[in-house]
Amino acid sequence: MTRPELLAPAGDRERFDAALSAGADAIYVGSTLFSMRAAPKNFDANALREICEIAHKKGVKIYLTLNTVPTNAEIDMLPAYIRSSAEAGIDAFIVADIGVLSYCKKYAPDVDIHISTQAGIVNYLSANEFYNLGAKRIVTAREISLDDIAEIRAKTPKDLEIECFVHGAMCVSFSGRCLLSHYLVGRDANRGACAQPCRWEYALVQKDRQGHYFPIDNNENGTYILNSKDMCMIEHIPDLVKAGIDSFKIEGRAKSAYYTAVITNAYRAAIDGYLENPSDDYKPEQWIIDETRKVSYREYGTGFFYEAPRIDANVSYEGGYRREWDVMAVVEKCEDGYIYIEQRNKFSLGDTLEALEFGKKPVSFVVTEIINADGEKVESAPHAMMKARLKSDLVFPQGTLLRKQAD
Repeated sequence: MTRPELLAPAGDRERFDAALSAGADAIYVGSTLFSMRAAPKNFDANALREICEIAHKKGVKIYLTLNTVPTNAEIDMLPAYIRSSAEAGIDAFIVADIGVLSYCKKYAPDVDIHISTQAGIVNYLSANEFYNLGAKRIVTAREISLDDIAEIRAKTPKDLEIECFVHGAMCVSFSGRCLLSHYLVGRDANRGACAQPCRWEYALVQKDRQGHYFPIDNNENGTYILNSKDMCMIEHIPDLVKAGIDSFKIEGRAKSAYYTAVITNAYRAAIDGYLENPSDDYKPEQWIIDETRKVSYREYGTGFFYEAPRIDANVSYEGGYRREWDVMAVVEKCEDGYIYIEQRNKFSLGDTLEALEFGKKPVSFVVTEIINADGEKVESAPHAMMKARLKSDLVFPQGTLLRKQAD
């Protein structure tokens, strides 16, 4: 059995550190050009070189997203960009455009090529042709089933790797290729600037009755017909492995470092648990499943792995995110009966905090004493990034997250 790769997202250095600490086997990042996520800070050439060095020392790979569709005006920038990225030490380019693929082969022949989900691969014929063009890996379209993936696996060369999204946001478009954002607000989703209009609430309005809105379905609150559920496959690890998927990909380069850490840690624990007991009926421990609901998320589903879009469109009728937990602090050290922390959100005496140490079941404790940086006992930790220590005999490593259930 092939050990599946856990591939985590990172939109900046903080999120990179979170993915690395939480146990990712590989991390995909964007640079300041040609990336499908323009909102995150991303990585310039120097930062890219630095994270490649750090990751490689831990045996972790770095994949660079080069998956926008470049315009004529941008083509001249590609050769230098590809060369500099290769020199930084990346392990693979993630590309969607066949012309970009050809340039990657020409200007960085020693760097692997992964074909982005943006290419819309739904069959073994396309997979084989990309392999013939030099691809080391394909990222399948999100619209196909596990049975489809299994057939692709059976009818492609064994050294062609298959990567699939297993967790995170899904778009109501074909493999993320969407024109709605560009059409409505002039922000091109295919160039990394999506405004996410698929998450907005919509209703009908009759031309001669402006301001009189009609729900699109039988819900008095209108409907979110374009708003997709988030994907969550953490309870289906055996099915993913059985389909022949080599890399389990978490969506979310624009998500927070806390999100990156928690979800990566959960899938790390789930995959490791399966590898210790590789049975068809394997289920992660309940605390692992619960972790996926301790971040901001939309209603969860299993995408189209089990049912076609025409059977279950995976539409969510909630406009926003569910947010049931907040991170309160990050542990800096533990000594002499105290937990030294750097605050993230306000907490007070009497609050119950939960400590998430990577790879372990969370531990809860009650805050009985808070001492600020001046050595004063205080009732709360109200200031962003303030230093403090909490009275406790519990010992956690640096980087442990302390969080609290939302009121």
